Amino acid sequence: MRQYTLKNTHRMELRVLDYGGIIVSLAVPDRTGRVDDVVLGFDRLEDYERSSPYFGAIIGRFGNRIARGRFTLDGRTYTLATNDGHNHLHGGVKGFDKVMWEVSPFERQDSTGLMLRYTSRDGEEGYPGTVRATVTYTLTEGNELIFDYEATSDRATPVNLTHHSYFNLAGEGEGDVLGHVLTLNANSFTPVDSTLIPTGEIRSVAGTPFDFRAPTAIGARIGQDDEQLRYGRGYDHNFVLDKDHDVPASTTLAARVFEPSSGRVMEVHTTEPGVQFYSGNFLDGTLRGKKGTVYSPRSGFTLETQHFPDSPNHPDFPSTILAPGREYRSRTLLRFGVR
Repeated sequence: MRQYTLKNTHRMELRVLDYGGIIVSLAVPDRTGRVDDVVLGFDRLEDYERSSPYFGAIIGRFGNRIARGRFTLDGRTYTLATNDGHNHLHGGVKGFDKVMWEVSPFERQDSTGLMLRYTSRDGEEGYPGTVRATVTYTLTEGNELIFDYEATSDRATPVNLTHHSYFNLAGEGEGDVLGHVLTLNANSFTPVDSTLIPTGEIRSVAGTPFDFRAPTAIGARIGQDDEQLRYGRGYDHNFVLDKDHDVPASTTLAARVFEPSSGRVMEVHTTEPGVQFYSGNFLDGTLRGKKGTVYSPRSGFTLETQHFPDSPNHPDFPSTILAPGREYRSRTLLRFGVR
């Protein structure tokens, strides 16, 4: 196992493992110039191997859930691991978060980065086809962290790659994230059943606790008596981003998060059609993170850019099937600042 460090001249610093492509720390200045680590994680590799809820990792082949661990493609039904109750989650028992990536560092005039490569063999975790994946992390002088995802396959197969850092913009271990102010560029979301599988409906956020079109504290409505909030124990839902569908590869603003005490702002821009907003509801105080910090409920949030959960079983959702001869490409950009 090796660890790599990326820095820019504005004192941002990123540390990454070749195991899972895990971002173990991300140091970002606040409005006073103080630099804090803003992602949850562990101090020891064995904790990532044994008990991590995907802290900081690359997620694949398929980010999010697939109902009952099954999908049918070209007339054949494939069976995957059911590692989340009756459902398949984040690529299975040994997804991309638990493999060794081949890492190549690079430097450019205004950025530094890492290119990570992994070959997922035919049949791995039950998926068809050999997938060759490349994920590039780039840290720019504009305080941007860019994720570029590429993949090819020799057989048709679902591919839905994402990244799974848990953020606390006040600083890792600095309480919960309920006071963070979130804006989502989404007029609708995909409601779920009690096992967090989408029902297939695309529902307007208007008049619901899921309306973050105007800046709203994460905790403002999280305790409301709402069936969807009960299913997720809070927010754990895919939001349908408002995008120019005539330019599917364009990167558009998906989300903005502001943390009042530090002044830190994080913007999320992506080519993806959706983003999973998760408010850390299943952190239950049993995990001890960096320097022994106890991770209580809602001590971090995720914004996982993605195609929609369970897409292989929903023909009306944007397709996640990567065909031979085609190339999967996706980009997500995190821009950090202060106000």
